[in-house]
Amino acid sequence: MFRGVEIEHLKKDFLLTRWNGLRRNVSEVSAVADISLSISSGQSVAFIGPNGAGKSTTIKMLTGILHPTAGRVSVMGFIPWRDRRHLAYHIGAVFGQRSQLWYHLPPGDTFELLARVYNIRRSDFERTREALIERFALGPFLDVPVRKLSLGQRMRAEVAASLLHRPKVLFLDEPTIGLDVLARHELRGLIQEWNRQEGLTVFLTSHDAGDIEHVAERVVVINHGRIVLDDQIAALRCRYPGSTLEQIIARIYTSVNERGGPS
Repeated sequence: MFRGVEIEHLKKDFLLTRWNGLRRNVSEVSAVADISLSISSGQSVAFIGPNGAGKSTTIKMLTGILHPTAGRVSVMGFIPWRDRRHLAYHIGAVFGQRSQLWYHLPPGDTFELLARVYNIRRSDFERTREALIERFALGPFLDVPVRKLSLGQRMRAEVAASLLHRPKVLFLDEPTIGLDVLARHELRGLIQEWNRQEGLTVFLTSHDAGDIEHVAERVVVINHGRIVLDDQIAALRCRYPGSTLEQIIARIYTSVNERGGPS
């Protein structure tokens, strides 16, 4: 059984309702038109594209939040929208604008609650918690209420919380948004370290070229709900010698907008 992420002809349509006076007009809008993608266990992939390209909708289907209109998806051998309860024990998710930490509780208390939510054996929980505290340098603020933490501290605690049950796949949606330069650098390094040392599969969406450069080894670009580029970052650097990754991505986006695909 394939234990990574496998997507075949994924499609998601929404009904859009507009009112013209008392008359209602309903039209169908395709957020994800046709995506096929395979990510092996342990890979780190940046899933990027312009605003409205279908990135967040795809992540919601991969995590079981949305049911697709058509297509097939397997994440760690589970069909997300059908096996969402079981899948939750194998994946983690971090959204830059949403928190899974209790606002008035310190991160340490949230970890205790999550250990019960995921039914983690006490010995396993303590071992993983200590490893996360050490790697993410959580000790100085482990007992400080989340509301008093800086954004950088909170995001480190967010990622640590998502790894507490030792998931095999981590979904990251704009994880460094709003962070200062130092906090972004630290968080990227921690995610990269967990990917390499623990074999964590990373599925990242971000508009920050630094996130992509430091976390991902492969980049998938989508536009209008379709994949327009899927390549290794090292290969892109060879294709565009002398350009920074930010310049390469900007060039790809320009090409996508002008011709519907990369030059």
